[in-house]
Amino acid sequence: MPHSVSLITTLAAGFGLVLVLGFVAARLKLPALVGYLVAGIAIGPATPGFVADGAIAAQLAEVGVMLLMFGVGLHFSIDDLLAVRKVAVPGAVVQMLVATALGAGVASLWGWSLGASLVFGISLSVASTVVLLKALEARGAVESADGRIAVGWLVVEDLAMVLVLVLLPALAPVLGGQVAEGSHGPASDRSLALSLLITLAQVGGFVAFMLIVGRRLFPWVLWQVTKTGSRELFTLSVVAAAVSIAYGSAELFGVSFALGAFFAGMVLRESEFSHRAAEQTLPLQDAFAVLFFVSVGMLFEPAVLVEQPLKVLTTVAVIMLGKSLAAAVLVLLLRYPVRTALVAAASLAQVGEFSFILAGLGMALGLLPKEGHSLILAGALISIALNPLLFGLVGPLQRWLHARPGLAARIAPASNPLAELPMATDRKYLSNQVVLVGWGRVGKHIAEVLQSNGVPFVVAESNRDFVQTLRDRGLPAVWGDATEAEVLVQAHIREARALVIATPETVHVRRMVEIARTLNPDVHVVVRSHNAEEAELLRKEGSGTVFVGERELARSMADFVLGRVAAASAAAQ
Repeated sequence: MPHSVSLITTLAAGFGLVLVLGFVAARLKLPALVGYLVAGIAIGPATPGFVADGAIAAQLAEVGVMLLMFGVGLHFSIDDLLAVRKVAVPGAVVQMLVATALGAGVASLWGWSLGASLVFGISLSVASTVVLLKALEARGAVESADGRIAVGWLVVEDLAMVLVLVLLPALAPVLGGQVAEGSHGPASDRSLALSLLITLAQVGGFVAFMLIVGRRLFPWVLWQVTKTGSRELFTLSVVAAAVSIAYGSAELFGVSFALGAFFAGMVLRESEFSHRAAEQTLPLQDAFAVLFFVSVGMLFEPAVLVEQPLKVLTTVAVIMLGKSLAAAVLVLLLRYPVRTALVAAASLAQVGEFSFILAGLGMALGLLPKEGHSLILAGALISIALNPLLFGLVGPLQRWLHARPGLAARIAPASNPLAELPMATDRKYLSNQVVLVGWGRVGKHIAEVLQSNGVPFVVAESNRDFVQTLRDRGLPAVWGDATEAEVLVQAHIREARALVIATPETVHVRRMVEIARTLNPDVHVVVRSHNAEEAELLRKEGSGTVFVGERELARSMADFVLGRVAAASAAAQ
């Protein structure tokens, strides 16, 4: 037997402490993430006793990030990414600039150099995709319109950080740092422009390869493996695809492991076995994602809380207040609903994996002092621990605003023609129609069946771009949050025969049903659900007819609605 068992020791200590401290945190009504982070601190070098191998823990955490991002890609199509580009791209760019300015401004007041201030500010400007996904998964909101916007926003941030990590070594001498290993001196304008062009070409080449080749090749490979009938080979092929594509993207194209795994998931989503792939990799995602939080805790030095409390508080304020307010204001300026602004604000109120990578690179280049590295880690630890609590405030804040119409009217985006059906809308869409809430995968399947059977429907959707696309196709749609009465009123719920709630955000179902039945007591309500337990709870609450699943669910929901519409038509005659 080998005498070096660092890997086994790290896994045993990490998983064991995570289980105990995560359980304690849950019993204390705290997010389990707090227990995971404390477990990392306990086995880290800053505390007495056993010290795990930090390098091994970091690599295991990277595997967790890859598997988690791969799982997101399996549920996030190219169309979803393009659909949120109008808010994700400008939002991410402007928010990063604002957060960088805030962080750099604070650091300059502390007497830091320009290079240190910039590295510190940029490190605080980018959020952790892992933390966001865990928060969205806990609320079943990954596939919601707000969830897609948040994930798309962070994908844009990750792409921007790839450019920063490539350009920083070339800029280090100009900013007062050291010449990077392998470099021959300060960067000229020409070499800097060349580095930027090379990076853009690498990222563009990777994206093009995945869209042109990957979308055809990898689903075909998965189909060939599936034909063998081996469950083990299927699981192995999925994991191999996630890790291999992530590694290859980093080696060949210079993008991060996380982005590579994300695009791997997106291209494998084209396969009809994508849902099976997601289900079979979920246990691995959960197990290894936990190690990410353990590795964060291991890097933390608790002494900084005592030695620099004001600087720690300032860092946390920039992360949790400055970034959040900037994101919320930007989303509202782009004329999206208040709930979308609140979700974006909560999503970005933390920092994570790219912040650690950039901070480490900044120290290696002689730009960032050790104090800055400690402050970034302290800000990450505190913001990650508090982030689930911020997400928990989204619902109460939204209800608080609904109870104050005057304030909500001043905060909410200005009136938009997409929030009302055009005056020229055909009469068949204004009475005896179906109101369809949500234009995701389930909503689209239901709409196809209704349309093929000649049943008129009106779509209520919170993604403005989706509504514009539907209008361009000649389909009636209204933009807004269907938990607000005026949105369902604009969809003419008073005269509708059925309300079909196809959104994955079942937490809002009760509110929609309550409004619909207040306005139209005879309306038939059909609801989607994620699992049997949730479906049973919705049925007991009288939310309507509940279906569980996705593609099969869409067909069943559509058939049920068709039956109800036919029965109502026969009764009317």
